[in-house]
Amino acid sequence: MEQAAGVATTAEVREERRLVEGCRRGDFECFERLVGRYEKKIYNLALRMLRDPDDAREILQETFLKVYDNLEKFRGEAHLSTWIYRIAMNEALMRIRKNKHRPRPLEVTDEDGERREIDVEDWAPVPVERLLTKELGGELDRAIALLPEDYRGAFLLRDVEGLSNEQIAKAMRLSVPAVKSRIHRARVFLRNELSRYFAKERRDN
Repeated sequence: MEQAAGVATTAEVREERRLVEGCRRGDFECFERLVGRYEKKIYNLALRMLRDPDDAREILQETFLKVYDNLEKFRGEAHLSTWIYRIAMNEALMRIRKNKHRPRPLEVTDEDGERREIDVEDWAPVPVERLLTKELGGELDRAIALLPEDYRGAFLLRDVEGLSNEQIAKAMRLSVPAVKSRIHRARVFLRNELSRYFAKERRDN
């Protein structure tokens, strides 16, 4: 049976424990291996959150500095990956708020140019792979950037990184229902934005 996205296997959990134990003993090679396992995912998450490569690199560095400094405090209540995502998400959100990129309401522009709140309908989730085509990749990135940061973070962790709702709840220190609500509202917002894009494409063609 295929392993579900975001779910660590027993072997992966054992390997994580070995790496953590090695890091605690001062084995820098273990820390380099730990960084190698997650640096690409953390960088991509930070880049999508912040939309700036320099900021994303700084978040990556700050994340693993904090991981190194706080490994003694890691008690294994959550998977190591979830703990690292939590640190990265906190760093990204602090950077956004420091830059005064305040959360925006979930609104769209109607045909008369008026801003209005979206109707949160019962949309079925859309696999993100269907949206990440060459033509839509840039438009999807633009729409994701318009999400308030907390919704953006939950969406990216679920539909891009493949974490479970339970893992996201631990990473973002939320309840599972709150995570589900944020992901749902993010998906509805993105559907509205992409629907406007498709409508414009039809008019132009």
